[in-house]
Amino acid sequence: MRVTFNTFPNGLIDQLSRLNTQQNGFQAETATGQRITNAEDDPASVRRVLDMQGETKTLDQYQRNISRHQELASASFTAIKQSKSLVDRAAEIATLADGTKSPETLKTLGIEVDSLLAQAVQLSNTKNRGDYIFGGTVPDKEPFTVTRDASGSITGVSYGGNTELPSSEISEKVLLSSQTIGANSTGSGGRGLFVDSASGADIFQHLISLRDNLNSGNAAAINKTDLANLQKDENSFLFHIGTNGVVQSRLEATTAIVKQRSDSLTKLVSKEADADLADTLVKLNQTQTAYKAALQSGGKILSQSLLDYLR
Repeated sequence: MRVTFNTFPNGLIDQLSRLNTQQNGFQAETATGQRITNAEDDPASVRRVLDMQGETKTLDQYQRNISRHQELASASFTAIKQSKSLVDRAAEIATLADGTKSPETLKTLGIEVDSLLAQAVQLSNTKNRGDYIFGGTVPDKEPFTVTRDASGSITGVSYGGNTELPSSEISEKVLLSSQTIGANSTGSGGRGLFVDSASGADIFQHLISLRDNLNSGNAAAINKTDLANLQKDENSFLFHIGTNGVVQSRLEATTAIVKQRSDSLTKLVSKEADADLADTLVKLNQTQTAYKAALQSGGKILSQSLLDYLR
């Protein structure tokens, strides 16, 4: 078999090119800490890394949803707790109207109840980040509006929201809402916070009735009707406080699970894609040594002439 003059130089160039490519690869691994730069470096690992990165992005979205729910649940809890305190005070006032108080005293208490009514309307229109939180899926419209008489006193409160609740995923196929509908007069479905026909709660109408009975000196109606109605309102707020607590506990538990999964995926991606620095440096050394040796050997061989063989 005839060996041409170009065989050795071409082989040397190919070898040097391969060694140079390996050197560049190991140097890139050392600089970036990543053993995979291009998809062809390890197609199977690249596929696994991409899948895990996709799952991580999904988990990040779940965490953002959970954080938003926690914020809304906290804002709702504050409003519910303050509303319960308001009802407790109204019940105390109703208890004071025992028939022994003078008309002037009852009217003074009526003024306080009127103030409590205004506070209840204010709480029912609580906002978070510019959105009303008790209007169901109607965040941009004031859920409760009032009707006033000629003297400016509130005579009625109407609900402009709906009985649907906004929800979002906190885990695979798990939808959750951290909000509460402000009112439900349908008799079915979710329980309304301020007004609920099924449980008999209606904080606005009950405060209006108490105020009017105080102003008219009707102690009998207060003791017979208003106190019992205020108890329904208090029970409603207690129910929602308990429900809110359950939601917040669930969100905390889900946060821990999502974080654990995210941390686990981060470790798996690192294991799949990160370079072993010590091993990479050893391979880089070996490749550089082989490259130098190939240069030296090739240079020595190519510098020889025919006369060197004839001597």
